[in-house]
Amino acid sequence: MGNRLSVIATRTGDDGTTGLGDGSRTAKHSLRVTALGEVDELNSVLGLLRAQPGLPAGIDADLSAVQHDLFDLGAQLCIPGHTALGAAHVAFLDERLAHYNAALPALKEFILPGGAPAAAQAHVARAVCRRAERSVAALHAAEPLPAPPRQYLNRLSDLLFVLARALNAAQGCGDVYWRRRGIQEDPRIAGT
Repeated sequence: MGNRLSVIATRTGDDGTTGLGDGSRTAKHSLRVTALGEVDELNSVLGLLRAQPGLPAGIDADLSAVQHDLFDLGAQLCIPGHTALGAAHVAFLDERLAHYNAALPALKEFILPGGAPAAAQAHVARAVCRRAERSVAALHAAEPLPAPPRQYLNRLSDLLFVLARALNAAQGCGDVYWRRRGIQEDPRIAGT
């Protein structure tokens, strides 16, 4: 890195554009910059999840690897034509997903975000991941991208769902199950 980031406030973006890694400039509201920003937000949310006290070491290590992958994905989005994520990155998520899911009971009901604080934060990360995935898909529709970045975000959201369940289990909390309430049973609607 050297002195690469010695000046943080360059003021070159004051006109509503930002520089890409290939030296070109684009609007800050472009599909590419939106996707890049949402991947960055996802990485930040994962940093917050990793800061949760008592996070199991294996989950922390896996999330650390994911954060590095997301940084690489950001580079891929920042430099048109650059490739940083491949099939091996997606395979890593598939393997971790199978690992954590194998230890959990089968789901018979829908679950709500919640439970232990770390699990709730994993659900937030999952929702942010889905938004990042939608942004990358929108960019792909306008400027075709290789499959691995799109697959990676899709698998990562699944992994984050399973990690939320695993974190609840590790904390001795059960999943928070959704329960269907009819109109007659819902006090907000019953008397109307």
